Amino acid sequence: MISAFVASYGYLAVFVGTLLEGETILIAAGFAAHRGLLAWPLVVLVATIGATLGDQLAFLLGRWKGNALVERFPALAKHKPRVHDLLERHSVIFILTVRFLYGLRIAGPVLIGSSRVPALRFVVLNMIGAALWALAITGAGYAFGLAINALLADLKQIEEFVLVAILALGVLFWLWRKTHSTLPNHADTRRAID
Repeated sequence: MISAFVASYGYLAVFVGTLLEGETILIAAGFAAHRGLLAWPLVVLVATIGATLGDQLAFLLGRWKGNALVERFPALAKHKPRVHDLLERHSVIFILTVRFLYGLRIAGPVLIGSSRVPALRFVVLNMIGAALWALAITGAGYAFGLAINALLADLKQIEEFVLVAILALGVLFWLWRKTHSTLPNHADTRRAID
């Protein structure tokens, strides 16, 4: 049942998932590609398009409302000096790798948009970075499939369980990260009120 769902809607899930974050979806899609449920080159292409579009929208949001967003969201304000410093010193490398940096997957492009980085430069580097990210993350899922296949003679019997486990672990990690990243913000808010 899950295999049929992945085969029918897998590419759509990859596109939607990579608009925002997508690592869990891409690892699962890489595993599904290893199992023959999805075509790996198409997964990489769709992920590249989704990630590029998502970060481009975040960049444009930063260009349009960057300062207002920084004032409204303390997490953005906290990252702004570091991001702008990295842009001054290593803009090409930073733009290429921002989606790999914990905590900056969405905030990074918004803050880059609030800087003086030319839009065309961001577009080109963003596409290249998205392609590298899509290759790396789906490749990890594919390699995971190879490793599991080497350990188990008949992976077909548990492939649906493995797909569900990958997605469940990703959701649990996301929830854990959300809970732990918001706790300090609540404490800061309480201190500001007192």
